[in-house]
Amino acid sequence: MPARKLTHGRIYLGAFAFLTALTCLAEPVFALYPKKGDSAPHHGVRDARRKVIQGIDVSRWQGEIDWEKVKGAGTRFAFIKATEGGDHLDPNFRRNWAEAKKHGVPRSAYHFVWWCRPAAEQVRWIKKHIPRDPDALPPVLDVEWQNGSQCARRVSREDALAKIEIMLKGLREHTGKKPIIYTDINFHEDVLEGAFNDHPYWLRSTAAPLAKRYARDRWEFWQFTTTGRVPGIAGDVDRNAFFGSEREFEAWRQGRFDIGLRKWHGGEPKVAARMPPPTPAGLRAPRAAGGATLKFAPPGRIPSRTADSRDVGTTGSVRRN
Repeated sequence: MPARKLTHGRIYLGAFAFLTALTCLAEPVFALYPKKGDSAPHHGVRDARRKVIQGIDVSRWQGEIDWEKVKGAGTRFAFIKATEGGDHLDPNFRRNWAEAKKHGVPRSAYHFVWWCRPAAEQVRWIKKHIPRDPDALPPVLDVEWQNGSQCARRVSREDALAKIEIMLKGLREHTGKKPIIYTDINFHEDVLEGAFNDHPYWLRSTAAPLAKRYARDRWEFWQFTTTGRVPGIAGDVDRNAFFGSEREFEAWRQGRFDIGLRKWHGGEPKVAARMPPPTPAGLRAPRAAGGATLKFAPPGRIPSRTADSRDVGTTGSVRRN
């Protein structure tokens, strides 16, 4: 091969490697989750795609799911629709529940609240159909307005909160675990702001960061797209992200970490003890230099740098979710 062509080839390969590295730095999500996607991704939820622990939520509308492939895609948890109101059981719930467990996908059952049905009726229906599996994730109470349904009327905030409290208590008594609250932007603003803050919240926002949509200091799960793509599921599926680390997720599953209160019940990470401030490296000069005592200029007498030689620094900040 002629020398010129070889040189050009090396340049092209070097440029390609550089661009590839830049791409990985700019959007690490592709490296972390190569088997997951989105048919209509939105830039406003990119932070959710970068979270370490990713999951899905499913119902009858996802059809028959290949849970082996779902697990192989790196899915860490699944919210599975179980019941609705006081007389509806999702026809795919039992199969999804059993198959998710069989293939090692941690799963949680969720109940969709109907405001036209008494809370006590819905609790009885929940207890009849949601299993009390000790290895299951805590259950979910799905609270939102039923616009466009048979139960479109809106109850007052006081009535809604009273019903939610009854159903949260019923779910906790039935499963022995503190329930998660799922909601959307409108219902949270109308009813839930400032309420049940000791419970974990699973929030929906598919076009913007949660901090821009909710008057809340923190969140536990984020439903960030309804057009997700995951192997094993035909068509779109909701994708979700967990707020925290591997350690926090596993401790929550084991009952050692309350994600709603951010409170540990044993096994919390140890905080490293503060080390004494370092002393100057070598109070005396090396023997080769005569071993003379080194002299350090007082801080006030350190010569300032000129404008030409001054380093330009940048400061960063950590934005709270």
